[in-house]
Amino acid sequence: MNAEKLLQLLNFIAPFSAALDQRFRETLREENYPKGHLLLKQGDTSRKIYFINKGFARAFHINGDKECTTWFMGEGDLMISVYSFYTQQPAMEYIELLTDSELLSMSWNQLQSIYADFPEYNFIGRKVTVKYYMLSEERATITRTLSAADRYQLLLKTYPQILLNAKLSQVASFLGMTPETLSRVRSKKSVLI
Repeated sequence: MNAEKLLQLLNFIAPFSAALDQRFRETLREENYPKGHLLLKQGDTSRKIYFINKGFARAFHINGDKECTTWFMGEGDLMISVYSFYTQQPAMEYIELLTDSELLSMSWNQLQSIYADFPEYNFIGRKVTVKYYMLSEERATITRTLSAADRYQLLLKTYPQILLNAKLSQVASFLGMTPETLSRVRSKKSVLI
């Protein structure tokens, strides 16, 4: 199992004790899935948190007959359905793998056990939660304040390989624009790609 990227990320926040490192290594499970696999379906409860060692994913919900992409996650990211995972209630979204993916997973129960047995991990967990909450708020602000072209450029900067991994309709939905608007933005000479 290749847990080094995840452990390096978490140890950067605060060093693990030897016992916590061992517990993580014993608890994490490696999972490999093909492109198109749904890790979570709307109405199911999110029972696992995932770390992407290799791959690319998105969350989306369905509004009528339209898919609305709410986020993308790539290598080095943690992913869950936030509401469903933390409340252990049915999810309002889907999580789909957009590429063949190598993941590490841990169940909700296992994570709660680590929090109980290793109080020092509560600090690390809080820091990770704050990071993703800030990213969520930043995305909401960007969607409301930046022009379509600026949102697109920022997305390309954040996920340089996005156009290789996601459909243009998914990118447009995530950016809060129609596919036609995205097409116009992409066709301008000032926008590379």
